[in-house]
Amino acid sequence: MKEERLQEVIKVCQEIISIPSYSGHEGDVVNLLEEILKSYGFNEVIIDEYGSIIGKLTGKQKGPKILLDAHIDTVVVPDPSKWHYDPFGGVLEEGRIYGRGTTDMKGALAAMIIAASYFSRELNYDFAGEIYVAGVVHEECFEGIAARSISKRIKPDYVIIGEASELNIKCGQRGRAEIVVETYGKPAHSANPETGINAVYKMTQLIPKINQIPYKIDPILGKGILELTDIISTPYPGASVVPDKCRVTYDRRLLVGEAKEEVLAPLQAVIEELEKENPDFKAVVKYAVGEEKCHTGGIITGERFFPAWRFEEKDDFVQAALKAAKQVKEDAIVTQYSFCTNGSHYAGEAGIKTLGFGPSKENLAHTIDEYVEVSELIGACHGYVLILKELQAIQ
Repeated sequence: MKEERLQEVIKVCQEIISIPSYSGHEGDVVNLLEEILKSYGFNEVIIDEYGSIIGKLTGKQKGPKILLDAHIDTVVVPDPSKWHYDPFGGVLEEGRIYGRGTTDMKGALAAMIIAASYFSRELNYDFAGEIYVAGVVHEECFEGIAARSISKRIKPDYVIIGEASELNIKCGQRGRAEIVVETYGKPAHSANPETGINAVYKMTQLIPKINQIPYKIDPILGKGILELTDIISTPYPGASVVPDKCRVTYDRRLLVGEAKEEVLAPLQAVIEELEKENPDFKAVVKYAVGEEKCHTGGIITGERFFPAWRFEEKDDFVQAALKAAKQVKEDAIVTQYSFCTNGSHYAGEAGIKTLGFGPSKENLAHTIDEYVEVSELIGACHGYVLILKELQAIQ
């Protein structure tokens, strides 16, 4: 790839970083991306109902639809004074670009745009199929929910997720579910607690039994996990009142093939066991439901259940991508993400052939003084070009 194109990757990354785009407030960066995509030869630019932006490049031959996926929302910067660099300055220093979203994951998006444009223009658009670059909204809140609209619209054959992978190939991840358990009691004045039923005491009976539930282990992704993350009683604050409701939230890390009903079943069984033992015991278990407003004004909503996914290292498209990655990083390997991504929809729900490849390290996401190494940013750009070539060659 020519040196001037590599410098463009840095420039575009800095431009995207300069605009804050917290979840639900991505509109300004979408406007910028629309200008960038058009300037780089994308022959169609779409903004969907959730406000995600999709650029399309059409080849002169029939072939696969390849989607490059990068979310454009970021977590907030609660206290910029703790940063050594302006979180939205895109400062380039000693081979690093600093700023919120450099790793997670505007750096990857910049590399995708330049790579897809370079690939298409160098071939004078005489390639097979269609290439899409998507800047996806609300991923930090709803992994995969906004992606549903994108895959429904374009029906990709392959998806490349640009989440940080240190230029390795990722072929899976555990999923995530947010599970809510509620116990119910009867309110009373705390001076006369015997006239009420304390919902918190009921929850303390339930939690130890939930902790005894065994979970499966995937030889690649690891074990399923159920971890309590918060607990609150109602009313709160409960001055002189016996609480009549207690709500606990669990983070459940999912393995491949675990269905919604299957995941809740053991918790429901524990509740039914306690209900039989004690007629005063009442509880429910369910998935948390999220609802957020998009920058378009639309509402995005969904149960917080994001499936796991995994492909085999021997799969042809994984091997094709690995071949490409090794041309950028000689010791590139096939591994898996430790966190949840939009792959929960593409692979976990829709069954689309999906892999991850991106610059930077997972543990730099969401940190103070977040950065991306320029060498990895450029490596990712080169890698996307090579992966596009390899995937197109699969018949």
